[in-house]
Amino acid sequence: MKAALVQLSVTDDPAKNLPVTLDFIREAAAAGADLIATPECTNLISSDRAYQRGVLEHEYHDPTLAAIRAEAEAHGVYILIGSLCLKTEDDDGRFANRSFLIGRKGDVKARYDKIHMFDVDVSETERYRESEGYRPGREAVLAATKYAEIGMSVCYDLRFPHLYRTLAQAGAQILTIPAAFNDTTGKAHWEVLVRARAIENTCFVLAPAQCGSHATHGDKPRRTWGHSMAVGPWGEVLADGGTEPGVTLVDLDLGQVDAVRSRMRSLFHDRSFDGP
Repeated sequence: MKAALVQLSVTDDPAKNLPVTLDFIREAAAAGADLIATPECTNLISSDRAYQRGVLEHEYHDPTLAAIRAEAEAHGVYILIGSLCLKTEDDDGRFANRSFLIGRKGDVKARYDKIHMFDVDVSETERYRESEGYRPGREAVLAATKYAEIGMSVCYDLRFPHLYRTLAQAGAQILTIPAAFNDTTGKAHWEVLVRARAIENTCFVLAPAQCGSHATHGDKPRRTWGHSMAVGPWGEVLADGGTEPGVTLVDLDLGQVDAVRSRMRSLFHDRSFDGP
């Protein structure tokens, strides 16, 4: 299977971001990709909740989702939309950070709402409270494709290994970790965590990412780490997207998952134990 990681540097304007995303999807499809994956926050990056309420849509009206579904059908490819920021029906007005797997006929194969919220003090001057604007999901999602079973996740989920263990033991051969990873934490932790999730679960990992400086309404620019990554089930880095927007292609030999698991059976050696 040939996979494509689309690396973006989005603004807070969904209408401006969409043509760029579609151009990269078309480039990946023309290069023969079977699965094309975009990053977290494919439609916008912003922490201004009032502004977001004015520009975001519900899933059934979202133009980015509709356009990407049309591209999947036009090219006959699977597209993993890393996530879209969407309005919900929640009484508290919080949004969803929702990943989609789109089938080759443009149908929505699976939806996953990010479970773990990025509520972190990166430094004394850099603070994030994702849960103030977004409500967490509650369900792990395993999605079937022609090629492989895919376990879905989003960004900060990366730091919670039990989610990936659950997905791998349920049959995932590929784990997707689309991200808009902070550049400070990305420099320190991104590669080692992505590789760890591949090694401990003997899965391929596809981790498309946002990169660069993102101009946002009413905020200082936010910076993301980039370095979209594909990692094999033995933990080897198969591809690194660097720090600029673009498309990174990688060939996945899915037989390697069974080959590694037949030699390194740790996925099946979990044991219960009493607490300290």
